[in-house]
Amino acid sequence: LTMIYLTILLGPTITMLSSNLFLMWVGLEMNLLAIIPLMTNNHNPRSTEAATKYFLTQATASMIFLMSILLNYKQLGLWMIQPQSHNYIITLIFISMAMKLGLAPFHSWLPEVTQGIQIKTGMILLTWQKVAPMSIMFQIHELVDPTIMMMSAILSILIGAWSGLNQTQTRKIMAYSSISHMGWMISILAFNPSLTIMNLVIYIMLTLPMLTIMQLNSATSISSMSLMWNKTPIMLPITSLILLSTGGLPPLTGFLPKWIIITELLNNNNVMLATLMAITALINLFFYTRLIYSTSLTTFPVDNNSKMFMQHVKPKNNMLLPTMTMLSTLTLPLS
Repeated sequence: LTMIYLTILLGPTITMLSSNLFLMWVGLEMNLLAIIPLMTNNHNPRSTEAATKYFLTQATASMIFLMSILLNYKQLGLWMIQPQSHNYIITLIFISMAMKLGLAPFHSWLPEVTQGIQIKTGMILLTWQKVAPMSIMFQIHELVDPTIMMMSAILSILIGAWSGLNQTQTRKIMAYSSISHMGWMISILAFNPSLTIMNLVIYIMLTLPMLTIMQLNSATSISSMSLMWNKTPIMLPITSLILLSTGGLPPLTGFLPKWIIITELLNNNNVMLATLMAITALINLFFYTRLIYSTSLTTFPVDNNSKMFMQHVKPKNNMLLPTMTMLSTLTLPLS
């Protein structure tokens, strides 16, 4: 297990630190091969299916990436992307990274995979796994055709909102939320890539505590989230705050990326895109609010009397949760 975790850690680190495209590919590949055993950790058909889906999509993306690296080498004799690189090579790299990130229209695997695996593996999948492809996107952002980026971003934001509306499983909700956030990140990549990185960091700060709370309560569906007031009542205000922050309400942290990205898009005369994104963010906010509603404001009707007896569980000492909660709600003044 230590080796697996080390490899998962090392893969994206190699990708981020190397300037050689082949080494970037090696880092991605290490990461992919190390996370598969974590996914198939609990042996049921669901997780096996999830791991297989993940492996197939990521392997396809890796191959597309490797092919674009080789085409680039054939054209320039260099293992680096240059401004002289052919447009189709850059587009191929963008497509492979979009597949790795779960950007629309290559998003279909992400909710399925997240639903099939354990929540703690899902945490790695939705946070750490985004870092390496994002770093490659960051390096090629000047060369990618902005139209393709914008189309992908708009699609991701719309799909993340409309499909998330339909879900009852918390892991799938988090996956669609992830697709939507990725769309926000890509939309600004052409104009101001440092905002993309900031959005990624804030997205990770929001996702970690949310999934930690789900892990502690083993809440896999909205109805099991509603039992939270019985088990760990202290979690209720925390959950509500984090969800509102993820939805992007001021004065919480989640408002910061949305605010700055919309400002930046307006500075670049992208009024239609900014308007569409702001409106679609409301749909996301709606299903977060529905989670809050079911968690803290309602008690679902049940057949048995389990709700009547307080089943307080003393939460395990978790250093991650309080730290991440503070970060994910109160860091707006840092702007």
